[in-house]
Amino acid sequence: MTTAGRGTAVVVGGGLAGCLAAWALVGRADRILVLERDRYPEPSAYRPGTPQSRHAHLLMEGGRRALQELLPGLDADLLARGAVPVPVPGGLRWLTSGGWMPRFATDLTFVSCTRPVLDDAVLQRVRNEPSVTFLEGTEAVGLLGDSTTVTGVRARARGAAPGGTRTAAPVEDLAAELVVDASGRSSRMPQWLRALGCAKTPEDRVDAGVAYSSRLFHHAPGIDASLSALYIQTRAPDHPRLGVLLPVEGNRWVVSLGGMRGSEPEPGAAGFDSFLALLRDPALREVLSTASPAGESYGFRPGASVRRHYQRGAPDGLVVLGDAACTFNPVYGQGISVAAFGALALRDGVRARGLGPGTSRFVQAGISVAAKDAWMMSSAEDVRFPTTTGGPSGAVLRLQHRYLDRVIARSSRDEAVCARFSEVMTLVTPPAALFRPKVAWPVLRDPR
Repeated sequence: MTTAGRGTAVVVGGGLAGCLAAWALVGRADRILVLERDRYPEPSAYRPGTPQSRHAHLLMEGGRRALQELLPGLDADLLARGAVPVPVPGGLRWLTSGGWMPRFATDLTFVSCTRPVLDDAVLQRVRNEPSVTFLEGTEAVGLLGDSTTVTGVRARARGAAPGGTRTAAPVEDLAAELVVDASGRSSRMPQWLRALGCAKTPEDRVDAGVAYSSRLFHHAPGIDASLSALYIQTRAPDHPRLGVLLPVEGNRWVVSLGGMRGSEPEPGAAGFDSFLALLRDPALREVLSTASPAGESYGFRPGASVRRHYQRGAPDGLVVLGDAACTFNPVYGQGISVAAFGALALRDGVRARGLGPGTSRFVQAGISVAAKDAWMMSSAEDVRFPTTTGGPSGAVLRLQHRYLDRVIARSSRDEAVCARFSEVMTLVTPPAALFRPKVAWPVLRDPR
């Protein structure tokens, strides 16, 4: 195992995934530069570079455990900032496609807070590490190297001249033994690799056309926030709308409404309210009848879900993780957890192999494996809707859908099956667990 740092690592993107990547490299790189296009706002403020941050976010149990392994004590920090732990399924009112889930005690929990709280808790931890330098207002504009090896990035400062015009800042070459792209959905890595003469990176693409509208609410006094989470799930193909309510800091709820292509919420408060009435159950509308709005409603269209297979032939010296490698339909709440899994793969890879040749390909293979189950689950669900483009198909998928429908139906009245299903959905256990005898036997024998 490599125990000493060696050389420089450059991380493109200073959001959550970028901060986790930088932290994963601490002790293995002498110098870690984080390039962030934005300038960080106040801790409680939303950042322009994360347009999805105003919407409901889930830190699943699997992701919570991964973050706790990376950053011990993060749980306590989030709770001190007002985050709310929600037991699963005991604290979650969840209407699945097969009915309401039972509520009982398990060792599963998700942590609920607004995205700025989570991001700042991680950022402040990483900022205090002497080997990490944040270059705010700096963007990467390309790669150094060739089609076989990446040796750094080309970067420039972003700023505005008097009058608001963009300055023509000079480009600076930043040499590095390892480059990590954590720049999110807007990653330009495919274009940069083509500029180096690399073959096009293989990718999978699924587009359910989902759109969101979200709003914060103050809830009535005396409500036990840890028991107030609510999820009205879609039910394909006839019910393409969903609603989720999560408790967050400041005695508030964040409520996100979403619809697949053709059933998107209309903009503004009026559109938000009218969409509530279209959900397949009135529970969310009833809960909000005693709440008061704490801000405006905000819309978001995340675009297609894309999984890029950088493990297949990307140049040495380059790692891509987080949304830059794999973006999900946010309906399933997987993105933060998968970013944390990717950071663990990066940490373990550089611990074992340092920053030298071959490390990046070893790490990228681990990142691909870390995203595989979440991608399989989300893409398989998206294609249930007839308006979805791309994604898996075929007889095997249809059999999987039929079996999963039986699992969900059984989960609504069998705590043992529900517990296993909850472990899979919170990314603690792989989907293969649903085919083990303790689940498969009661599911297949169920006459319903």
